[in-house]
Amino acid sequence: MTINLISLGCSKNLIDSERLLFQLQKNGHTISHNSNEFTECVIINTCGFILDAKTESVETILSYVDAKKSGFINKLIVMGCLSERYKESLKEEIPEVDGFFGVDESKKILELLDLDFHKKYYYNRVYTTPSHFAYLKISEGCNRSCAFCAIPGIRGKQISVSIEDLIAEAQIMADKGNKEVLLIAQELTSYGHDIYKKNMLPELLEELVKIEGIEWIRLHYNYPSGFPTEEIISLMKKHAKICRYLDIPVQHANDSILRSMNRGHTKQDVIEIVEKFRKEIPDISIRSTVITGFPGEGKNEFAELLSFVQQIKFDRLGAFTYSHEEGTPAYNHFRDSVSEKIKQRRMEELLSVQEEISLMKNHSMIGTIQKVIVDRQEGEFYIGRTQYDSPEVDNEVLIPIDRTGPLSIGEFYQLEIFDALEFDLYGKLPD
Repeated sequence: MTINLISLGCSKNLIDSERLLFQLQKNGHTISHNSNEFTECVIINTCGFILDAKTESVETILSYVDAKKSGFINKLIVMGCLSERYKESLKEEIPEVDGFFGVDESKKILELLDLDFHKKYYYNRVYTTPSHFAYLKISEGCNRSCAFCAIPGIRGKQISVSIEDLIAEAQIMADKGNKEVLLIAQELTSYGHDIYKKNMLPELLEELVKIEGIEWIRLHYNYPSGFPTEEIISLMKKHAKICRYLDIPVQHANDSILRSMNRGHTKQDVIEIVEKFRKEIPDISIRSTVITGFPGEGKNEFAELLSFVQQIKFDRLGAFTYSHEEGTPAYNHFRDSVSEKIKQRRMEELLSVQEEISLMKNHSMIGTIQKVIVDRQEGEFYIGRTQYDSPEVDNEVLIPIDRTGPLSIGEFYQLEIFDALEFDLYGKLPD
């Protein structure tokens, strides 16, 4: 059988898709990922986090329902977060789907297809990222109770993967040629509390740096409350493999809004973390995300958030409008009081400020020599990244082929930065 797996949503979802792809391949079937070609069976791994993601998931399902009705595919299966949240209503509304499955039901999918589940290969994956980098999910679920977030209701409480299993998986990644490992979870800060009774992120990093072949280790989704600042700073200083990169979503800067969000940290907490990192590791790149339009955000609260972004000058920043999601604490306790128009305008204002900050920071890199990994080739450019940038979400380095000659995808080069735009650097081999 030919099977195409469509993976939507975040990198955590992608890992679930990659594990299922391995199981399908182990059963002898021909697999593809996010292919535009029609296959006998299509599996859609959905996202159900916020409205835009849910809309994309439903539209994708309906497009393949049409393909099935037209005879282009024989079997259609839906899995993932959207299916976890709305399984029964989806069954009623889209009966053409052969099966709806939640976020941890790959075994049931295989049973529907009369295939074997190979338990000993659970952490094996068919990597869909370029061969030189991959994501490593260190825990599932979340014990936090952020008011806007539907994830705990979808994915459940935090379940950490043991250090031994993670090292084994990372070794497989290194053996397959992955040079960059991106640590992901709903949040890294609490890693290990459920099985080791304490934060074990520093201990995990100490083991990961020992793996030969891995040159970059990147930290994503670090919750500010309880973050082991001193330990991570010490490890970054000690091990060059740990990228000078910190993704620490703050979501807002007004303490009243933060309390309503149930974030468990204050604006000052974030300022202290950022200042500490920048003092101890001056070249640290700090990425964050913020939300506009949370219930209760008036002009003054937004002005404080905007001022905070101007003050902190995050190296990378994502901004999102608040989505009023059923089943979340905010949905149950607050009215969605800010109009979509105002949410959008505020988000655009934040991103405009961040664009200026990014341009200033990028210009400061002109004339420097940076270690760059080449991700791909597009037209007359190689596209790469520094250690300060994560794939798909951050800045890139554009390398004119006519100024460098042939480079190898997935290799590191020392490049001179000779120009910069708001979200791109231009690099070349030093003269």
